Amino acid sequence: MMRAVLFTLALTLTAWTPAWAQGYMARSLNHPVPGGVAVVGLGNSAATPSAAFANKPVMVLQDSDEQWIALVGLDLKTQTGPHQISIKTASEARTVNFNVDARTYPSQHITLKNKQHVNPNPEQVKRYEREYKQQIDAYASFRPNGPSNIVLDRPVDGGRLSSRFGLRRFFNGEERNAHSGLDFAVPAGTPVKAPADGVITIVADYFFNGKTVFVDHGQGLVTMYCHLSASEVKPGQTVSRGQVIARVGATGRATGPHLHWNVSMNGNRVDPAIFINAYQP
Repeated sequence: MMRAVLFTLALTLTAWTPAWAQGYMARSLNHPVPGGVAVVGLGNSAATPSAAFANKPVMVLQDSDEQWIALVGLDLKTQTGPHQISIKTASEARTVNFNVDARTYPSQHITLKNKQHVNPNPEQVKRYEREYKQQIDAYASFRPNGPSNIVLDRPVDGGRLSSRFGLRRFFNGEERNAHSGLDFAVPAGTPVKAPADGVITIVADYFFNGKTVFVDHGQGLVTMYCHLSASEVKPGQTVSRGQVIARVGATGRATGPHLHWNVSMNGNRVDPAIFINAYQP
């Protein structure tokens, strides 16, 4: 009887890992909600594992406690409840389960003077569709090298967070896609800095986004900066953490100067506040 009790207790202690015993990245980034990030422990195997979620590769890094972790970006439409990732090493293939919790996002109502930014004409729709494909292709990139840092720097100095990620947005009373980034209210011309090392994949002027820059940081981590007044980089250019890549503006669908900042993991837009220690449940 005592042996059975001790065995059960051992299983319980193995399955439960207190927050203080987790690595730095797990403690900092694990917010498994729609639009969040699930940090899934993979153990401490000698070989580097690979992981996939919904048939897409996901980032795998070694945390400060020397455990391998998968960092899974969760789309805003991800269903709550149990999910799993597939894991592979040179010697085995297995699945690991994790749970997605619920999160409720508030609404935001915006009035735009340019009615075509609410209901674009057919030519503008075609333009948007071309631009959207370019962006989706950039988000899908998965370079094998990991990012220089996964807890990111703020892309601008100062400024309040004016519109948070996930807001249900209504333009001139009509509902559109939820807010896929984080807005910083800063003056036009404010320098925009790379929050981690990376490669520039897009420098463009888009219908909705205005002047836009994409940075690929590796292993599916991609950041986007839009409504810019100017860019200071070119596609294919390598940039370093803290390097100025653009200037804040009010181009595209914007009511005033601000930076709209997107963070994408494994092709899914996730809450940028998670990466700068500003997450609000």
